Amino acid sequence: MHQSRLYLPRLESQPSTLLEYMLRRFPHVTSDQWLDRFERGIVTLADGAALTANTPYRPGMMVYYEREVIDEPDVLEVETVLFQNSEILVADKPHGMPVTPAGDYVRRSLLHRLRESTRNKELTPAHRLDRDTAGLVLFSLRAATRGLYHGLFLDGVVERRYLAVAALPPTEHRSWRLENRIAAGEPWFTQRISEGEVNAATQIELVESREEKGLFELTPKTGKKHQLRVHMASIGAPIEGDVLYNPSRPPQQGQPLQLLAYRLTFIDPVDGARREFVTQRSLSAW
Repeated sequence: MHQSRLYLPRLESQPSTLLEYMLRRFPHVTSDQWLDRFERGIVTLADGAALTANTPYRPGMMVYYEREVIDEPDVLEVETVLFQNSEILVADKPHGMPVTPAGDYVRRSLLHRLRESTRNKELTPAHRLDRDTAGLVLFSLRAATRGLYHGLFLDGVVERRYLAVAALPPTEHRSWRLENRIAAGEPWFTQRISEGEVNAATQIELVESREEKGLFELTPKTGKKHQLRVHMASIGAPIEGDVLYNPSRPPQQGQPLQLLAYRLTFIDPVDGARREFVTQRSLSAW
């Protein structure tokens, strides 16, 4: 489950009860399913006070409810918690698991699973990884210090290192420093390099090569959507398993995107300790 927020608008044809509006607003959810949610007390006000199916519809009211996917399958591979103290948690997530709920991935999202296992609803990711990327994700455990950890990423003072497997580019270079602008592409869910002010920077190093493919270490200085995938494709080395930016080489059956967030290093803003974490995962194509 994942908590969603819903504002009740003023309508020309106003429903009499909250249940009536929910059925109108979400026609794919049945009456029995909404009644079950009301009975379990997971439709509430901001302060947690439970609402009922017969609660009168009041325009301007904010309703909170736990979003669920009926018959959502179990995860194929689970995350590992590498570190936890009173302020942060570092998780090592598998390929194919989104950090936050999206689409049909609600219970299977890393955020939901960790909130369930820690029983901490304040747990919040300090940054993001694509669903297709495996590796390290930092979570804040307390709202009071959450901004400090978000700030580390906004200020670019966290060192993040990734490993990727890709075809060797048509060049003798073993090192690239890319600084350009990444913007929305076509189709809408892709990104592209465009003209304009620089907003994305990545250092790429070829660590090792075997026949026609290589193992690359990627150090992003910024955090744009699909940045590493776009930058690798731009040097002629699209990442293996990348169906968006490597369409000429479809992935092998069952092979995930060969991109891994393998190292995370920063100075903890709460106690000043130097923290460094390394993934326990590996890339199947190497």
